Amino acid sequence: MNYLSTRGHPDRKRFCEILLEGLAPDGGLYLPEQYPQIDTATLAKWRKLSYAELAFEILSLYIDDIPPADLKAICAKTYTAEVFGTDEIVPLRELEDGVYLEALSNGPTLAFKDMAMQLLGNLFEYELARRGAELNILGATSGDTGSAAEYAMRGKKGVRVFMTSPDGRMSPFQQAQMFSLQDANIHNIAITGVFDDCQDIVKAVSNDLAFKRKYRIGTVNSINWARLLAQVVYYFAGYFQATAANDKPVSFTVPSGNFGNVCAGHVARMMGLPIHTLVVATNENDVLDEFFRTGVYRVRGAVDTHETSSPSMDISKASNFERFVFDLGGRDTAKLRKLFVDDLGLNGSFDLSADPAFAQAAARFGFRSGRSTHADRLATIRDTDKRFATLVDPHTADGLKAAREQLSPGVPMVVLETALPIKFAATLVEALGEEPARPKKFEGIEALPKRVVKLPADAEAVKAYIAEHCD
Repeated sequence: MNYLSTRGHPDRKRFCEILLEGLAPDGGLYLPEQYPQIDTATLAKWRKLSYAELAFEILSLYIDDIPPADLKAICAKTYTAEVFGTDEIVPLRELEDGVYLEALSNGPTLAFKDMAMQLLGNLFEYELARRGAELNILGATSGDTGSAAEYAMRGKKGVRVFMTSPDGRMSPFQQAQMFSLQDANIHNIAITGVFDDCQDIVKAVSNDLAFKRKYRIGTVNSINWARLLAQVVYYFAGYFQATAANDKPVSFTVPSGNFGNVCAGHVARMMGLPIHTLVVATNENDVLDEFFRTGVYRVRGAVDTHETSSPSMDISKASNFERFVFDLGGRDTAKLRKLFVDDLGLNGSFDLSADPAFAQAAARFGFRSGRSTHADRLATIRDTDKRFATLVDPHTADGLKAAREQLSPGVPMVVLETALPIKFAATLVEALGEEPARPKKFEGIEALPKRVVKLPADAEAVKAYIAEHCD
């Protein structure tokens, strides 16, 4: 299996090369040259597998430069009941007629990012040991990626983590999860700005090829293909739990800001998983909803990025969207570069409303979208608690609202849970008047000593900090 850049760089690379690299040298994102195709016989065989076994089968289709026995051992080590709380790993429950919740937040940091990050940590450690090398991971988080990455990488040999986050924009619980870690290989950097500033810094540093090579910079954001690939697995697992046979389609609703989680669903659908609809659920930062409604992709600046009660989706520049648009445009690299380098770079937007490809976003690729506000979130949280005695976090509430607007008769709708409610306690208190249950291991976490440095939204300042702590 070879991987190419969405922006047309001539090199083709193997999985372990892009695992440690992140962005392609031309600033593009890596995708496989083709998506492996799954037939009904394979689906029938996979239906009987444990989650770790299913992960191995799917990853094996994309990874041929790790010996199968080693890859199987990595999957078995990653996906255990001890780490994720249940043998199913991602248990599914029917919330109401035709609407299901897939639990993705039972890992170490109580968010769906653990599903991929735990695997990524083990892959990094394996490959670095095999090469006798080190890696400095530079990441950006709007809340959950940071803690999931840090908990997965803490104490790993040969790995340092430099995690940027928007200063003051995460929930107190999210900040405490990250900033309370005292491990020497973990570095928290609070950036004066919004998440998109953090993401821009990561891309700027990754595009400085000399610096990237000198300091061995890698990424854990969903721009890293390995991270996104790991997320493909739980679409298959959710499908198998929602159906009794492989002749029935299923829809998924995905709370989305950076388009990584739902992009994994797109990959699963391209492989042949019978997905009817992929619903992109956004909050007030609705750049993705606007695109799927109008064909216009218009990024917002920091001033126009709203601070909301579902803060992990306070994103107005969706990095992984480039992967989908690459497929949408027939994998035409020249067209992709015009949209993302010329139009987006110069004008901050591009318009596909008159392009025949835009109609395919729904007709061929199954995408729909929805938008939720703070009032909607509170109403959904209250309703879900009252009718089903179930607490959901604000992002999952965004998903439930969008899901109910896009139901199709006879097609199960699976909403991907994003985090446990305790991570966003203030909004739950506002909705219900009481704080959600807190796991014992996180009691008093906000009062722990914090280890974090504040820096301006400047790539050079972050590069200087990295250099200082790597020498």
